[in-house]
Amino acid sequence: MALLTFLDWVLAIISGIMIVYQIFYIAVGLFAKPLVFPDAPADKRYAVLISARNEEKVIGNLVASIRANDYPQDLVDIWLVADNCTDHTAQLVRSLGEHVHERHDTNHVGKGYALTYLLNQMTLQGAAQRYDAFFVFDADNLLDERYISEMNKGFHAGFHILTSYRNSKNIDNWVSAGAALWFVRESRFLNSTRMFLHSSCHVGGTGFLFSREVMERNDGWKFHLMTEDMEFTLDSILHGERIGYVGDAILYDEQPVTFAQSWRQRVRWSKGFLQVFRYYGPDLVRRAFTEGDFSSIDMMLMICPLTVFWAVRELLGFLFAACGFVTWQSQLDNLWAWVYGTGWSMLGMMAIAALTVIAERQRIGATNRELVAYVLSFPLYMLSYIPIAFVALFSKPKWKPITHNGQDRTANRSPKSTKHQ
Repeated sequence: MALLTFLDWVLAIISGIMIVYQIFYIAVGLFAKPLVFPDAPADKRYAVLISARNEEKVIGNLVASIRANDYPQDLVDIWLVADNCTDHTAQLVRSLGEHVHERHDTNHVGKGYALTYLLNQMTLQGAAQRYDAFFVFDADNLLDERYISEMNKGFHAGFHILTSYRNSKNIDNWVSAGAALWFVRESRFLNSTRMFLHSSCHVGGTGFLFSREVMERNDGWKFHLMTEDMEFTLDSILHGERIGYVGDAILYDEQPVTFAQSWRQRVRWSKGFLQVFRYYGPDLVRRAFTEGDFSSIDMMLMICPLTVFWAVRELLGFLFAACGFVTWQSQLDNLWAWVYGTGWSMLGMMAIAALTVIAERQRIGATNRELVAYVLSFPLYMLSYIPIAFVALFSKPKWKPITHNGQDRTANRSPKSTKHQ
């Protein structure tokens, strides 16, 4: 049938473009010299924004790592929003001498709403206007001791929005390793490459900075989709911002260690990507064609739900076969071709994981033997995105906190290993 043939050609072209896009970015990321910002005076005042829900096990570690940074501590204030907490998160952070606001709203749940509340409270107090820029961290994060100083260099270089190197502190099994390798890959082979190409980077949930001017333009924080980080990224690009990346500002994140937690988190992310594709996709296409903005094309390829499109195509083919419009054999052949292509793409994912490990070995906290195992298991982690993407299409996931236990495998790593080589 002509419709199915047309869909097959369109999806094949999009898939080919995305494969070439990935190969090109990896090649540039492997051989291009990472951008290093020049030294800058430590004269900017920063507010650290943290949204936490029942994080008393880990929040103290984050506060300690912020206070251990070599940036002048009188220029850094920590502001926590204890979001619907039922534990002692708020009391603990208050006891450390930091600013705390408590929020109780079970109708508007999620990090986006918590950040909106926190910035609104700071503005009402006249506090938000005192800062040059704002950091956003999750409660389970840890910072390298030069994190703020390195981000300060990028801010002085003229960027109004900056993201950083997202490492992981608990590469313990194939689930947490899958997420860890994915985020390291984004840092090395996406954001670093984008900086080399003078394109815009994307904000990855935690470990980013935005200026007071950006905050005032947005009237605080206005992003409440399932993936508020990508919503913030796309809105900023549509406003003409170029988001920068600081490869020497290293943040350690805690990854889910059970498949059930990972599944729930990634269903929410997949749903969020569908949301931003729906709400921002048309404007990105318009900007790409009217202004020739490469960043818009880049982000469209990033948020394009190709797995969902292929799944819908296969379902449509079998529906047409059931109605007698096409033969069952033709659709079985098409399905086999899709499975065959998926198999090759999984081998490609294994190659990406191996290149990530080779390129970033000094920064990844795992033994060589563990890393070999995690490279081999990485395709399984990525393959699970197929059912996740399909479930996200029909589900209505709600934001739920991920349980953190404060595991950290970075403690014994030398400072030299965190510098970008």
